[in-house]
Amino acid sequence: MIYDLIIVGAGPAGMTAGIYAARLKLKTLLITKNFGGQVASKAVAIENWPGIQSIQAPDLVKKMEEHLKSLDIEIVIDEVLDIKKNADFTVLTKNKEYKCKAVILATGSEYRHLNVPGEKEYLGKGVSHCSVCDGPLFKNKDVAIIGGGNAGFETAIFLSNIAKKIYILEFSQEVKAFEQIQDIAKASGKIEIITQASVKEIRGEKFVNSIVFNEKDKERILEVQGVFVEVGYSPASSLAKNLVYLNNNGEIIVDSKTMQTNIKGLFAAGDVSANQFKQIVVSAGEGAKATLSAHNFIKHKTIEK
Repeated sequence: MIYDLIIVGAGPAGMTAGIYAARLKLKTLLITKNFGGQVASKAVAIENWPGIQSIQAPDLVKKMEEHLKSLDIEIVIDEVLDIKKNADFTVLTKNKEYKCKAVILATGSEYRHLNVPGEKEYLGKGVSHCSVCDGPLFKNKDVAIIGGGNAGFETAIFLSNIAKKIYILEFSQEVKAFEQIQDIAKASGKIEIITQASVKEIRGEKFVNSIVFNEKDKERILEVQGVFVEVGYSPASSLAKNLVYLNNNGEIIVDSKTMQTNIKGLFAAGDVSANQFKQIVVSAGEGAKATLSAHNFIKHKTIEK
């Protein structure tokens, strides 16, 4: 059997792409390891989704998933290992092989790592990338958050209701989070910001007990029981790196009008694509655009640029 469309990933871009594919009556298969992508682990309420003043990230993911599953679309929980292009596309997963006329890559992004001693050793033993998942384990404890962007401050705000003391360590001279988020964090009274901080090592015994960093070239040690790494994300583009063009950041280069890559019939949407703004609503819009373009490609076998 040959599907019209296979969508890889089920974050906001992938789920929106799936919703549009069902509405366009394309024979569609969506393959994903989980639902929600990075949004599912977002630590604070989402307040910029049109029509909803405020909603917790997991609740928004659940609503999108329920919407998707209410439609005529086939969903498989699996991991895609490779994509090949011949006359049509072949998508290989851990468990099966599928064929289709067009593909949308909505694989999102992956957590970026510090690559310092102790990070891997204490992952799950005090080191975490998900405050929503692991935050309750640090009740009344001291924790460090590495990264002073929006994600770092959002994590700090979430943990301010759980942890005893929170340190935000930022490599640059100034933090990069939006001022509104900074104000909320500062109002908690629990959060200390340290700039020009370069992490050197995470230490512990059975669990994390300290972090070593340089502050303005002077070594410091903080006694903490948890370390949350929030230094950004890397696009999950390795799946198609032998097919598509990537920019210097590893993002998939697409035509901004159609979301099509350099391979006809292969589209990319969301955080994996080379868009400037990594926002939920932008990813959803790109997912819709990619499916509309894929529909045109499938029906006409070409897309005019």
